[in-house]
Amino acid sequence: MVAAADLVINQPSTGYDAFVSALLQSGKLRQMDLVRARRLLEETDEDTLPTLLIRLGLVAERDVAETLADLTGLECINSEAYPEVSPLPESISARFLRCRHVAGLAEQEDCFLVAAADPLDEYSREALELACEKPVKFKVGLLSEIDNALQRQFDRHQDETGVQSLEADLDDEDVEHLKDMASEAPVIRTVNQILQQAVDLKASDIHIEPFEDQLQVRLRVDGILRQVDAPPVRSTAAVISRVKLMANLNIAERRLPQDGRIKVQVQGKELDLRVSTVPTLYGESVVIRLLDKEQVTLDFSALGFEGKVQERFLKVLSLPHGIILITGPTGSGKSTTLYTALDKLNTPERKIITVEDPVEYQLAGVNQIQVKSEIGLTFAGALRSIVRQDPDVIMIGEMRDLETARIAVQSALTGHLVLSTLHTNDAAGGVTRLLDMGLEDYLITSTVNGILGQRLVRRLCDHCKESYPVMPEVIEETGMAKFLTEGQKPVLYKPVGCDHCNGIGYRGRLAIMEFLVMSDEIRRLVLNHAQAREIEQVAIDEGMLTMYQDGLQKALTGKTTLAEVLRVTTEA
Repeated sequence: MVAAADLVINQPSTGYDAFVSALLQSGKLRQMDLVRARRLLEETDEDTLPTLLIRLGLVAERDVAETLADLTGLECINSEAYPEVSPLPESISARFLRCRHVAGLAEQEDCFLVAAADPLDEYSREALELACEKPVKFKVGLLSEIDNALQRQFDRHQDETGVQSLEADLDDEDVEHLKDMASEAPVIRTVNQILQQAVDLKASDIHIEPFEDQLQVRLRVDGILRQVDAPPVRSTAAVISRVKLMANLNIAERRLPQDGRIKVQVQGKELDLRVSTVPTLYGESVVIRLLDKEQVTLDFSALGFEGKVQERFLKVLSLPHGIILITGPTGSGKSTTLYTALDKLNTPERKIITVEDPVEYQLAGVNQIQVKSEIGLTFAGALRSIVRQDPDVIMIGEMRDLETARIAVQSALTGHLVLSTLHTNDAAGGVTRLLDMGLEDYLITSTVNGILGQRLVRRLCDHCKESYPVMPEVIEETGMAKFLTEGQKPVLYKPVGCDHCNGIGYRGRLAIMEFLVMSDEIRRLVLNHAQAREIEQVAIDEGMLTMYQDGLQKALTGKTTLAEVLRVTTEA
């Protein structure tokens, strides 16, 4: 019988030519990534080529598993195949199984069934057969599912429910242990790989979410969350602690939400990362917002402004005083539109001051103030001070309360141009939101010049989109006939997927919008406290296109799809 300590981990396996060839031919692995992986393979004695490709994030673990299963003819199993108790002899150490990513499935009369992330690893097979004193038959498993199974089979650090308590205070020794884990090379490499993948996919957010038997990592790409390969659940504490250390957060505090920032360079780009943590049942959930200055184009046309909407918005923006509001839910591009408007107004003749929480992008020549509620620097407090700074333009990150709205109105009445945002579903809803806050109707009609409502839709990839004719029933149902010229054949477009868009069919986002200009008729409705729907109807009669109609126009010109427009507008 071979003792656990005698199972020395060494000798990276060879004979992966067919495996590599299959990945290259299918386009799942790039030649430059293969060169990088082979160079790193020479420096490690714990990985084989398939597991290293997964750990580096160069190939998806499912692609690796399916390729290996096809090459070897072995069955590729799912997560339900793993038993709660390992059938392998106790003489085989958990450390060996974790390092080689192998988990026992069942003991049969003449052999042991084992799941392996790399069934070509002959060293693991020989070591297991020597320790088991029986032949070992491999099946192919996903690396993360094998690691999760080993976590359940061997870890005894959780209570009977499997729930780790977050209520207990960490002592100094625990904190130092967390710091040590977070500073280990594999953990640093794992976090860097997640950041690298997010940059490669042009993600706006990274979600790291702990659950009972897995650590889930999702990236928000063009507004849609995509699940990616995650580290094993045993590394949850280390990965989250690593992110908290980078953001200068208190890693000993796991019971309260925390916010921080990280400045990091990835692929030569300097990224500003906003980090938010909240305690959940199985650990802290972490969301990282990626702010890439290079990806932000402060240009109205690039954002989706065009035609009459752009003309009307720029006309109102050129007025010397008053309030312009940008409305929409979280993640609808309000901040980017505000920054673009500020960039347009930013000339040597104007003094611009902003009050933001947080400051997302630094603009040259603009005085930007970061709200710090913990020391009493609130939106309202900052606004009271900056009106004495003699600004021409004031930007308020968000009108959150009546006090902030009142100061904004007073600023507009005294000759300032004020830009701000509101969380409402449409432009007309911005008026009723201000009334609900308690702002007097006569102040709204005296100061508000225009309200822009917007949403973000995914932009079709120009390299692979395909056109298709529109059925008459769809034309009638969607009301797109009014946007077709006489004799024009209606054509819509659909996503296909290519190398330029990572096979998704979409690349980037653009805004669909509606711009409500405060006319005399709308002012009369506001003074009468009319419903938002009445205000919207008058605005439409006066020439306003709704977000849905603006989206239809962009779908007909091939910028997005009808499905995207319906996904984000209330008309759906």
